[in-house]
Amino acid sequence: MTDTARPLVAALTGAGVSTDSGLRDYRGPQGLWRDDPDNERLVTIDSYLADPDVRARSWRMRLETGVLDVRPNAAHRAFAAYERAGLPLRVLTQNVDGLHQLGGVSERKVLELHGTARRTQCVRCHARGELAEALDRVRAGEADPPCAVCGGILKPATVFFGEHLDPEVLGQARAVAAACDILLAVGTTLQVHPAAGLVDLALAGGARVVIVNADPTPYDDMAAEVVREPIGTSIPALLRRLAAEAGAAWPGE
Repeated sequence: MTDTARPLVAALTGAGVSTDSGLRDYRGPQGLWRDDPDNERLVTIDSYLADPDVRARSWRMRLETGVLDVRPNAAHRAFAAYERAGLPLRVLTQNVDGLHQLGGVSERKVLELHGTARRTQCVRCHARGELAEALDRVRAGEADPPCAVCGGILKPATVFFGEHLDPEVLGQARAVAAACDILLAVGTTLQVHPAAGLVDLALAGGARVVIVNADPTPYDDMAAEVVREPIGTSIPALLRRLAAEAGAAWPGE
C-alpha cells in the first residue's frame, strides 16, 4: 500500500465509460451483442480467420461505428484531471478505443488489457500499422484488406474472443491491482475474466473497492461503495472527492 495521504487509485474501466462518447457497449440493454448476437462472430478469432465474409463484415462494422471519430467525455477528462492534481493513478482498461489517452491521461499510466482498436496487426508476420490506413483501403474497395507486408490476414490490434491477453500487460495490471489503495470499477459488468479477477486481487490486498455501474455486478456485495448514477457525472464528482480526501487541489478538466 502507498502512503495513506496519497493513495494509489487504480481504475478498472469498461465499455460504460465510453458510451457518453457515442460508443455502444456490448452487454448492456442496447449493447451490440443484444442487438445481434451474431456480431460476436466478428470479433471471435476462429470465425475471423476461417471466413472472409466475417472479416469483411468486421471491417464494415469498424467503419460504421467510427471508433476513430469519437472524442473523450467528461469521465475521461476527469481521470486526466485527477492525474494532473499530482495524485497516483493507474488506468486498467478493458476498452480498446484509446479515449483515456486522448482525454489526457499519460500513456504510461494506461494499461490496455484488450489491446487497441487504433492499430492493426498481421496474424502471420505480426507487422503493425494504423487502423486509419486499413479503413482507407476498405473505403477504396478492399473488403478484406490483407497485410501490406506479407499478404497475411490483417486484424485490429485487439484481443478477440478465443485469444489470450498479453501476459506482460496482464501481469502489470495484476501488480497494480494488488498494490492499490482504492480500486474504481467503472462501466464494467465484471463478468469477463481475467479482467474481473483484478477486483479479487484488490480486495485481497485490503483496497477500498468502489463500483460505478448502471447494473448490478457480482462484486457489489464486496464493495465499500456502489454508485448507480450516470458515469459522466458520477466519476468527476467521485474523483473530486478522492482528491479532496488526499488533500490535493482539483486542477479542473
